[in-house]
Amino acid sequence: MSGLRDFLKVYWPLVVVAFAGVLLALVLMDPAPPKTIRFAAGSPGGAYHAFAERYQRLLAEEGVEVVLVETQGSIDNLRLLDDSEVDVGLVQGGLSTVSDEEELRSIGGLFPEPFWVFVRNDVPADTLGDLHDARMAVGGAGSGTRMLALELEADYGGEWDETSRLPLSGNAAADALLSGSLDAAAFSAAVEASYVDRLLNSPDVVRLLPFDRAPALARRHEALSDIVLLRGVVDIGKNLPATDIPLVAPVAQLVVRKDLHPAIEALLIDAATAIHSQGTLLAPAGEYPDPDLIDLPISEQARRYYKDGPSFLRRYFSFDVANFLDRAWVLAIPLLTLLFPLVRVAPPIYRWRVRRKIYVWYEDLRALEERGRSTDNKAERDKVQEELETLQAEIGAVEVPLSYTDDLYRLRSHVEFVKQLVRERNPVKVAG
Repeated sequence: MSGLRDFLKVYWPLVVVAFAGVLLALVLMDPAPPKTIRFAAGSPGGAYHAFAERYQRLLAEEGVEVVLVETQGSIDNLRLLDDSEVDVGLVQGGLSTVSDEEELRSIGGLFPEPFWVFVRNDVPADTLGDLHDARMAVGGAGSGTRMLALELEADYGGEWDETSRLPLSGNAAADALLSGSLDAAAFSAAVEASYVDRLLNSPDVVRLLPFDRAPALARRHEALSDIVLLRGVVDIGKNLPATDIPLVAPVAQLVVRKDLHPAIEALLIDAATAIHSQGTLLAPAGEYPDPDLIDLPISEQARRYYKDGPSFLRRYFSFDVANFLDRAWVLAIPLLTLLFPLVRVAPPIYRWRVRRKIYVWYEDLRALEERGRSTDNKAERDKVQEELETLQAEIGAVEVPLSYTDDLYRLRSHVEFVKQLVRERNPVKVAG
């Protein structure tokens, strides 16, 4: 028990410093990531919304709730991101402006969004320029489809009738086209979009308009690339499409606000890799996410991920644990720097305190020896002997750790030695 008390007396400053350090770390470390984020998800039935639902499921597995916010499309998503009404959103490439670069960052390009133009089979048209007077849906005012359609209309020239700019989009536009209410419909969407799949599989009613000069259009528009929908890739058995179809396509990117917590960014990158690294009808496996196919500055978290992969902590720990350790390590270094000299000096101090309990008795022992050897008075020497007996009894009651008992017994032998010296100065006389 005495050893424990001695230990605590010496080491309590270390315990206090360590406890204070932990409290300081909890106070000063970066704030914990939010448990809820808002995701600009596009309109229900669209590819953006379908992908957003997959992000929602993956982040929910890590304890982060994703609230899906329905929007009109990419333009709407950018506006909500700029206004801090959402934290993350899918945005069509080529739509951001210089002002967007101040507050927004890109996680990477995720998938190509071909500019699909479907035309009814009874409508004579070979190129987009043949649809000046057609009843064509080009998406709502907040969609990237509409903006891209207007840019391409300008490339093909001519006067475009207002009926060629109807605001229908998604499944509503596909339904109207299949029913004959429209002559054509344009979509800027992933091949996974349900309405694109429906139209690709309806060759008896509609056909996909090719962009024969896709490479030229890609040169004229930095955000566009030329791709090919390969013959039979939609349905090998039905040979859909029947020929290779050249298309132009911007690349959709995942955009976040620059003040989004880095840990949430890391989760989004993990989810993006899981979702978009698989091959599609338009891209081989492993091509996406791509940090180069973006028109906004890439986030620092994404830059590190593409260079080094997931962090060491994320490889071996759950999201919550990895995030806590990642936030705490910055303060761990100064704390360890402070504790290291304290830990080194504590053992010598502990040894000194224990031995001091033993060595402090030598001062009394020396004084008693000097008194006993310097006097010829028998009564005085007898008194010294009594005090030595008392001293020896008190020493016997001293408690020290087992490893220091040799010092204690050495002291007790020294007391016995002094008692003998005092007795020899006063030998017992035997009667003759």
